[in-house]
Amino acid sequence: MSGEIKTAFVLGAGLGTRLRPLTDERPKPLVPIFNKPLITFAFDHLIAAGVTRFVVNTHHRPEAYARWLGEANGRAEYRGYPIFFRHEPVLLETGGGIKNAAGLIGDEPFLVYNGDVLADFPLQSLIASHQRSGRIATLALRASGAERRIQRDPSTGRITDMRGLIGGRSEPSFLFTGVSVFSPEIFQHIPAGDVVSIIPVLVDLMRRGVVVGGELIDEGVWFDIGNIPSYMGVHRVLKEGTHTFSYLPADWLQPVQSGARIRPGASIAGFSAVAAGADVGEDAVLENVILWPDAKVEPRARLIDAVLTSQSVCQCDCAPGSIGA
Repeated sequence: MSGEIKTAFVLGAGLGTRLRPLTDERPKPLVPIFNKPLITFAFDHLIAAGVTRFVVNTHHRPEAYARWLGEANGRAEYRGYPIFFRHEPVLLETGGGIKNAAGLIGDEPFLVYNGDVLADFPLQSLIASHQRSGRIATLALRASGAERRIQRDPSTGRITDMRGLIGGRSEPSFLFTGVSVFSPEIFQHIPAGDVVSIIPVLVDLMRRGVVVGGELIDEGVWFDIGNIPSYMGVHRVLKEGTHTFSYLPADWLQPVQSGARIRPGASIAGFSAVAAGADVGEDAVLENVILWPDAKVEPRARLIDAVLTSQSVCQCDCAPGSIGA
């Protein structure tokens, strides 16, 4: 079996409720990290692993994909690689989304990558493990993190329970990163048109003796951007230079984007990020402030620890804390 996987299904349909009101304006996968849409980190990570085509599902604010990724008539390109979009008028969850996009994904093994994940860890070991095993699914796991709800037998790499749905297991628990590899046989086990998570589908297969694998990958980084404090915390960590991305150029992080309007006397400090189209008034002071496109800061305003969009202001306590694993 070939070690290459060319197609990835990137989940772009989530509601991102914990990031409201930011996600009232655009889907969580399009929230910017230093002015770069979150989902494009996933694309770059996957391209570095050999992926050459993407399928993205949409639901909430699908028109935003036209503005930020150039979607038109269900297609777009990123760095010359094609993206195919599949809209879900009713949110189908992960399993239903995979089934709904089967015709676009094709009949070869494929990667699934949560579009709201910000990560940099080696994907080749995950791909190789899946291809060697011939399993129906292989999930990328980490040993640390708050949501360690996947149990795995260390001697075989076989997942034995998910979210306690099987019960009675004593194996170590791990965090599911939101990145996995599936064989096309998975389509046969997901009912068409159903709103269903992939977890109960896999649990049902496990109960019937089908092996689902877990690859432990503790190298690199994995960030949880579940709420506004963690969203801002990622900016802090990245600005400090503690973590870099192996799949991005060294100069990718541009705190002030070309096209931003910075008026005379304005001061921008900390892990602030100013997007193209944002307007910072004269003598304004910004410290740890994220400005989205078209956000406007009045002259002589003083802002600390905030996110400003064209429609909302989110103030937050951005004390250092754990944001990833």
